[in-house]
Amino acid sequence: MDDSDPLPQPAIPTAAILVIGAGGFIGRAVVARLAAAGLTVWCCGRDAERLRRLFPGRPVLAGDLAHDGEAEWRERLAGIGTVVNAAGLIRDSRGGTLAQVHAEGPARLFQACRAAGVRRVVQISAIGADAGATTRYHRTKQAAEQALSATGLDACVIRPSLVVGRGGGSTSLFGALAALPLRPRLGGGAVQPIHLDDLTEAIVRLCLSTTPLPPRLDAVGPQVMSIDDLIAVVGTWLDLPPRPAVPLPGLLLRAAGRCGDLVGTGAVTSDSLAMLRRGNTGDAGPLTALLGRSPRPVGEALATTPATQADRWHARLLPIRPVLRLTLAVLWLVTAAVSFGLYPLDDSRALLAAVGLTGPSADLALFGAAALDGGLGAALLVGWRPVLVGALQLAAMAAFSLIAIALPAEYWLHPFAPLVKTLPIAAATLVMMALEA
Repeated sequence: MDDSDPLPQPAIPTAAILVIGAGGFIGRAVVARLAAAGLTVWCCGRDAERLRRLFPGRPVLAGDLAHDGEAEWRERLAGIGTVVNAAGLIRDSRGGTLAQVHAEGPARLFQACRAAGVRRVVQISAIGADAGATTRYHRTKQAAEQALSATGLDACVIRPSLVVGRGGGSTSLFGALAALPLRPRLGGGAVQPIHLDDLTEAIVRLCLSTTPLPPRLDAVGPQVMSIDDLIAVVGTWLDLPPRPAVPLPGLLLRAAGRCGDLVGTGAVTSDSLAMLRRGNTGDAGPLTALLGRSPRPVGEALATTPATQADRWHARLLPIRPVLRLTLAVLWLVTAAVSFGLYPLDDSRALLAAVGLTGPSADLALFGAAALDGGLGAALLVGWRPVLVGALQLAAMAAFSLIAIALPAEYWLHPFAPLVKTLPIAAATLVMMALEA
């Protein structure tokens, strides 16, 4: 469609608002805030069943921003007056890449909005998604901004700084760092964090506005601070004691980012660390005018919902999550290697003979179990369905323990208790499954 074409008008006026990415950290809060304002809200995301659980009784649409075409979006947008796009990723995932979710999908969505007569769009982007963008995250967000601008829709790109609030990835990361025995100093550029409540209030006001929207709006708090200061603020909210601060070498930070890229969990990636190094600040004046008040300092805003013991457990367990999964993976891989021959095969066959397995059946049991151990360890190492893998590991340990009942008592009563150790390993596996669920 040519940009000079008149914008199609909706068949009937409507106040219905479609929130895309409704199951995410910001999306869930936006839906709740819009509903509290008495607005008709439709929730959209890849997992419609999950959205129905999150928002019982609320209209839900299944939509995949990474893969759905313009025609599919036009059908969903019938009767929708406003679209809020809160979909976003911190890294490529099985559900889509940064380019698909941040740039290509939104471009198709915005064209569909124009064709379907959607009156306005609120696009949640990020400070740094500009001509100076260096990370894939920022470049793909910038591409979406350009695509939206080209449609001529009444739209606002809202660019938050770091968004702080219970359940947010950044807040969880900073809480975990604050809970460590030595609090790492990440350095980096200055940031101007905003609390989730202030961001969602701004989005509601944009949706309700009776005047054309500002093309862009920096969503920033009133305080410019360092990342180290922000970690301390989150630590205070969690009621954690002060910790000694230690600077981290740049090489170590880059290695941590690369590990985050490979492991695929948590908020630490090469991109996220690069964005922290760059920093993100903006002018709080336009947001203050929109809200009719100054946004709150994040420490003050966090204090309105005091942290609980569960929040402190989460902060302390978050760094353990990848360590637990990886160490269990190594345990199973080493067990496989030992069974394949690092431990003398004759001794392994003698052990199997003690439970009545000899000859070809013993070799089948030995090498079959080793292959199973190796497969489960490799699956856990790459993060493939860790809850399912953990359940299979528990089943394998239970089967092995039943067989081991026939072993001589020395295997149970040995000072190193090699078989009794399956109990804490099973408990660690259950914890891993809970953390990965």
